[in-house]
Amino acid sequence: MKQTAFEKSIDSASQIMLQKAEDEGIETAWDRYEQQLPQCSFGQLGICCRNCNMGPCRIDPFGEGTEKGICGATADIIVARNLLRMIAAGAAAHSDHARDAVLTFKKMSEGKAGSYRIKDEAKLYSLASEYGISAEEKSREEVAVELASALLSEFGKQEGPILCTKRAPESRLKLWSELGIEPRGIDREIVECMHRTHIGVDNDATHILLHGLRTSLSDGWGGSMIATEIQDVLFGTPEPKKSTVNLGVLSHDKVNVIVHGHEPILSEMIVEAAEDPELLELAEEKGATGINVAGICCTGNETLMRHGTPIAGTFLQQELAVITGAVEAMVVDVQCIMPSLGNLTGCYHTKFISTSPKADFPGTARMEFHEEEAYATAKEIVKAAVENFPNRNLKKVSIPEEKQECMVGFSAEAILKALGGSPAPLIEAIAGGAIKGIGAVVGCNNVKIQHNYGHVNLVKELIKNNVLVVTTGCNAIACAEAGLLVPEAAALAGDGLKGVCEALGIPPVLHMGSCVDISRILVLASAVANSLGVDISDLPAAGAAPEWMSEKAVSIGAYVVSSGVFTVLGTIPPVLGSQAVTALLTKGLDGVIGASFAVEPDPFKAADLMLEHIEGKRKALGLK
Repeated sequence: MKQTAFEKSIDSASQIMLQKAEDEGIETAWDRYEQQLPQCSFGQLGICCRNCNMGPCRIDPFGEGTEKGICGATADIIVARNLLRMIAAGAAAHSDHARDAVLTFKKMSEGKAGSYRIKDEAKLYSLASEYGISAEEKSREEVAVELASALLSEFGKQEGPILCTKRAPESRLKLWSELGIEPRGIDREIVECMHRTHIGVDNDATHILLHGLRTSLSDGWGGSMIATEIQDVLFGTPEPKKSTVNLGVLSHDKVNVIVHGHEPILSEMIVEAAEDPELLELAEEKGATGINVAGICCTGNETLMRHGTPIAGTFLQQELAVITGAVEAMVVDVQCIMPSLGNLTGCYHTKFISTSPKADFPGTARMEFHEEEAYATAKEIVKAAVENFPNRNLKKVSIPEEKQECMVGFSAEAILKALGGSPAPLIEAIAGGAIKGIGAVVGCNNVKIQHNYGHVNLVKELIKNNVLVVTTGCNAIACAEAGLLVPEAAALAGDGLKGVCEALGIPPVLHMGSCVDISRILVLASAVANSLGVDISDLPAAGAAPEWMSEKAVSIGAYVVSSGVFTVLGTIPPVLGSQAVTALLTKGLDGVIGASFAVEPDPFKAADLMLEHIEGKRKALGLK
């Protein structure tokens, strides 16, 4: 049966746009999901292999038919190989993002990208020192050039662990070393994934998955962490600020430019160009009262936490934003951008502008971005949006009124600063029981779950039970839309957490950024663990991805668990075709790396699992 708009999303702004889409005969991701049903059960179980052209092969999940592929691969081998390839793709996405950020930083340092400048000098020198680069008798730019070279070498490092792993507790490093999963160069680990999963190479499920953990660590403690750090150097380390969120941030009177994707390298320039007096004057000539830049997905999170730029929505709201009929330009870079936007924008006046040399889509106006001409390109893009304003068809415009205030930008540095410079007050609050533990809730949207239902209800349950929540990605946006990222949301928290939040003037749910910024959570967890002299796996902490869907999320889940954090997934990964792989991920890993996965689509039951885990860790630490 076809779902109603109310069944598709819990967010009222989204419900209004879904109804508008239906009234106008516009197709959305939810419609295409229904057309796909029933989805391929072999794919859902992970037991289809097409790694060579003797196949594709598939295994009978009931044991009544084919038990092996043509080469002899069993369900265990096929599921493990498929999972490893998902981890490789996810790690590649984050890490290629990091590489682009470092290359921009390098060009800036060499004077080849004049639109950029160093905005966090303290972090530049701190990071350089971490890499053993002396600043003595060197200019800032000379230090930056050396740092860029050192960071780029991390991608191809052939031997020894990447340097940022040293931020992890000593006991965790020792464990990784003993297991042989210390991550070497990021590119090396990803290439080895592809080699191992080629026909006739690695055919032991456990052996394959151990390399998956190693590769994911090269993402979490490598690619993602490098992206976060160097973007902070270039664009500034986020500090708490207020903004607004949801589709109601779009303007009736201004030119609406949406930045969507994951890399802030262009969007930083778009935000700047939107304040250019020449373009503001042009906007006025075209009948607009100004230029309104809003974000979608993680590019939106990046500009949100550094500039307070409003954010229009999550991954599943990208089509809904266009359906408002009020978007002059949808400007995209990389990752989580639906190719459907090409046809969809053709139904309205919206210009669909793709900018990355490595990502094009049907129906786009290509305006390729290069760092050497960053501001000029950004200005050209914004100008195209401004000139499109008179083409807005007022009969098609319907902007929901819903927009919600939020407080964002809690980097690890900002949290420590709010605590007086050390994690001691947080540890005292945890030890005293005011805060029971930390919940890291992250991840995407997925049409298999009512939009934002898993995110919001899981987080509400955690804070109600005095668990401080840190969040990134689409979970952060969903929580903001539900009003959980304001200090007043402390009223929804248990008495202990409520008291802490009111004393510090912070929300019970802390926005820590985009999906690469999960590395900020690792840094914070390490700081707390090091202060206590324990491993991350000993902390009263748990993770969750209630509505995950991307390969990046698979890599994230693997590196979070490998770092010692019990993690609950809200959608089922394609592993159930192998009992051995499923058992290893949900039970076996706990005895190997001190953490494992659980799968629970019900957000209330998922919260119970996290609370039970946190309570167990508190008892083990001797806390009441």
